[in-house]
Amino acid sequence: MNDRQIKQLTSENPLATGRARPSVWTALTALSIGLTVSSCTPKSPDVATPPSTGAAPTATAPAATSGGSSSLSGAGATFPAPLYQRWFADYNKTNPGTQISYQSVGSGAGVEQFLAGTVDFGASDAPLKPEERAKFKTKFSAEPIQVPMTGGSVVFAYNLDGVKDLKLSRAAYCGIAAGKITKWNDPAIAKANPGAKLPDQTIQFVHRSDGSGTTFQFTNHLKAACPTWTAGVNKSVSWPQGMTGAKGNEGIAAQIKQTPNAIGYVEYSFAKQTDMPMASIENKSGKLIAPSPAAGAEAFVGEKMPADLALLVPDSANPKAYPISGLTWLLLYPQSKDAAKQTALKSVVEWSLTTGKATATELGYVPLEDSLVAKVKTELAKVK
Repeated sequence: MNDRQIKQLTSENPLATGRARPSVWTALTALSIGLTVSSCTPKSPDVATPPSTGAAPTATAPAATSGGSSSLSGAGATFPAPLYQRWFADYNKTNPGTQISYQSVGSGAGVEQFLAGTVDFGASDAPLKPEERAKFKTKFSAEPIQVPMTGGSVVFAYNLDGVKDLKLSRAAYCGIAAGKITKWNDPAIAKANPGAKLPDQTIQFVHRSDGSGTTFQFTNHLKAACPTWTAGVNKSVSWPQGMTGAKGNEGIAAQIKQTPNAIGYVEYSFAKQTDMPMASIENKSGKLIAPSPAAGAEAFVGEKMPADLALLVPDSANPKAYPISGLTWLLLYPQSKDAAKQTALKSVVEWSLTTGKATATELGYVPLEDSLVAKVKTELAKVK
């Protein structure tokens, strides 16, 4: 699925009805009540050299054209791609002088391009690692800025004929991901699905083949929840033999849809927009929870936001929470010699987090609550 198809998928999204669903606004209220921000703030970044496509890190970014026009380019996570494409297109309708191009190449590639200075912003479903922050500081003599944009969930989407409401215990989904459970009629799966016609067929597990923040979110949960998981936590890990890899959330969704007896992990909105069935899974409290924006928001209730805004909740103890949920971030440069671009970028981000909240809800994401948006604006003030 290319960017044009993502745009088309978004525009045809059956959830985009122009009004928010009550369950999502309930989720947002829960998030607003439970999510707090620590009072400490990170050290103000030094001045960094601006990014410039095809230019050395010390080069000046191309100046914006006359009339207040700016052309921004970003790359990274596929997890929020449908939302970013809608946000940027909608922003352009009311701000035609600002053109925003976003390439959904995966979090790994997005971080690489951000560190190389070849984009105006990066995007990742995993916060920057200490070594990535150090690399940025060495190259740009500054601290990078990362701001959360939305929340969402990673779901088990599947293609299993005759099974519409699959339920997976922890033992079942941990075993599937680790390659320990390989048949659909395994007792660990059958126990939670009485009456379901589970076939005596091999499970076709589909995983990401590229460097992926979705993989980071997924494996971060597996490490916390699954004693059988030994591959660690990263944007890319070594999967058991016999499993199938696909690039991007769009690639995972396509691979599952065309492969009988397949199951894999994908961001909620991709599964929802393409009408893929999603499994209910057992959370830390032993409750079977169906994925939804409301259940995803519950994972953040009571969590404290760290000063660097890099909140991770690998396995929420909230009995109402869908357990594989996380935030996704934009990666920004502290300063550019092209002030027009930086001003335009800050405007896009603020618009997305305020005016664009309803769009996040429509597409199945979890909008940030107001106090966190205020924290993001404080970080944006450091972008010069």
